[in-house]
Amino acid sequence: MKKSLSRITTLTKRDFKEILRDPLSLIFTLGMPLFMEILFYLIFHKLTPQFEMKYLAPGIVVFAQSFISLFVGLLIAIDRSTSFLTRLYVSNAKSYEFIFSYALSMIPIIFVQSLLFFLVGGIIDSSIFSINMIFAILVSIVTSLLFIAIGILLGSLCNEKSIGGISSIVIAGQSVLSGMWFPIEGLSEGMITFMNILPFRNATKLVQNTMNGINDVYKDFLIPLIIVIAYTIVSFILAIVAFKRKMKSN
Repeated sequence: MKKSLSRITTLTKRDFKEILRDPLSLIFTLGMPLFMEILFYLIFHKLTPQFEMKYLAPGIVVFAQSFISLFVGLLIAIDRSTSFLTRLYVSNAKSYEFIFSYALSMIPIIFVQSLLFFLVGGIIDSSIFSINMIFAILVSIVTSLLFIAIGILLGSLCNEKSIGGISSIVIAGQSVLSGMWFPIEGLSEGMITFMNILPFRNATKLVQNTMNGINDVYKDFLIPLIIVIAYTIVSFILAIVAFKRKMKSN
C-alpha cells in the first residue's frame, strides 16, 4: 500500500510539472470561460435571470471543467505517443496508479478555476459572497472528477490527433445539455427527461443549487449528486480498463 501511494505521489508530481510546461493551454482553460462569464453577464443579466451572477458563476465553473476533459485527455494521449509511458509500463506501477495520478494532478487547476470564477463574479456582484460560495467551490471539486474521468478515458482511447475533436463533444454536451444558457421550461418533456438523466445538467444544478441554497435536499442535491457520482465511477472504471489494455498491447 505504501509503495502504491509513493508511486502515485511521484507520478502526480510529474504530471503536474507537465501541466505547468504548457502555459498556453492553462491560459486558454482559465481565460476563455472567464471572458465568457464577464461578457455574458454584461450583455444579458438584465434580460433574463439565467445570466444573473448567482446562476452564471456556478454555471461557468462547471462549463470550464468540461475543458479539463480535453486538457487531461491530450496530456495522456501525448504521453502514450512518447517513450515516457513505454518506460513506465515495465515498472511495477499499476494502471489505476497512472489514472489516479493524472486525476490528482488536475485538482489544483480545478480549485484555481472555481476560486477565480467565483471571486470575479463576486467582484461584479458582491451579493454572491456568502458561506454558500465556499460550499459551492467544494462541491465543484466533486463535479470536476466527472470531467477528469471522461478526459482520462478519452485520452486512453484516442491519439493526440483525434482527442481534440472527440473532447469537443463533451464541451458541446455541457454547453447545450446543461441548460445553463437558456431556460429549459419551453422544451419538450422528453427532452427535459433526457437532459436530467445525463450528467451535464446534474453537475450544473449541483453547484448552482449549493450556491443559491437547497430547498429540497433530495431533489436539489442528493439526486444530482448520485447521478454525477455514478457517471464518474463508471468513467473511472472504464478508463482504468482501457488504460490497462493499452499497457498490455504496448
